[in-house]
Amino acid sequence: MTLRIAQLANFVGPTSGGMRTALEHLGQGYCEAGAERILITPGERDSITRTEVGTVVRMKAPKVGGGYRLITDPWRVIETLERFQPTTVEISDKSTLLPVARWARKNGIGSVLFSHERLDAMLSLRTGRQLGVAAGVGALYKLLSRTYDAVVVTSRYAAEEFDEVTTPLVRIPLGVDLDTFHPSLGTPTDDGILKLVHAGRLSREKSPHLAVATAAELHRRGVPVRMDVYGSGPHLDELVAIAGNAPIHFHGYIDGRVALARHLAQADIALSVCPGETFGLAVLEALAAGTPVVTANTGGARELVDETCGRWRDANPAALADAVLELAGVPGRRAAARQRAELYDWDTCIQHMLNLHRRLALPLAA
Repeated sequence: MTLRIAQLANFVGPTSGGMRTALEHLGQGYCEAGAERILITPGERDSITRTEVGTVVRMKAPKVGGGYRLITDPWRVIETLERFQPTTVEISDKSTLLPVARWARKNGIGSVLFSHERLDAMLSLRTGRQLGVAAGVGALYKLLSRTYDAVVVTSRYAAEEFDEVTTPLVRIPLGVDLDTFHPSLGTPTDDGILKLVHAGRLSREKSPHLAVATAAELHRRGVPVRMDVYGSGPHLDELVAIAGNAPIHFHGYIDGRVALARHLAQADIALSVCPGETFGLAVLEALAAGTPVVTANTGGARELVDETCGRWRDANPAALADAVLELAGVPGRRAAARQRAELYDWDTCIQHMLNLHRRLALPLAA
């Protein structure tokens, strides 16, 4: 039986880096394995594009803040799927596209929820509040457990959100492009300045404020430091204010992975400190480029580093600044970072996902 995989991604913005990268690599891997694939995402206008890695359908969708767009009419998605006739659907959305999952179950089509983020952590980071978040998220997840055939999570931290849910959980870590992100692209200059880098969307749920505040704390202590920030988002003005007179440089969004890989490779240490990150693709990209990483002691990013190539501390600037200084003295940290990244390749991730899609498609074939 030929797999016909429908990937659905909602709440997508122009710089949804991690999700976009995962969709691209998974989609390419599905097609190379002989599957037929359709990708449905929100867009500025309706469009259908035939590509070597399947059909890409963009549905006109409104902006909902921060440059993100959200498909609010799931019935249009269902109409498209009825024409494609998938064997499985892979949905990266926990709310708006629930009717699509119900349609799949009604029609004997396997459904996978790809959990790219923890809702409780994301909502807490965005709103600054935790009270009442857990109860609302818990009710939603009980609904999800009755709707999807499987839930894919990328880390143990991400799996914790589903502890009370009976849906089969499958932990499949993402991969990293080990060819594009490589230490050969550059090394830090030995001029006595500690070079830090942060790459990611400048929005509150990604905690860029904490990364910038950590660099500012090092500067306050008199450490010769420079930090380069790559990314765009709605909170740039706040970050500039936090930076003050510290040597922190904001470069905006970097278009092109090779350029980003070069910037990462030229840093001494990468700061990827979001305490609610479910995986941390930015961490893997830095490690693959040979750059060790400081992260928070909670979140999926913590699971990607060990003591040879990283440090983790409480999510506050003073503790993270201490971690930076400690990591800067670890011998062999750059080679260790690359070795750590090599544990996470896209081929392994894709094979696990294909095995899941084949298993869920079997009832349809019978």
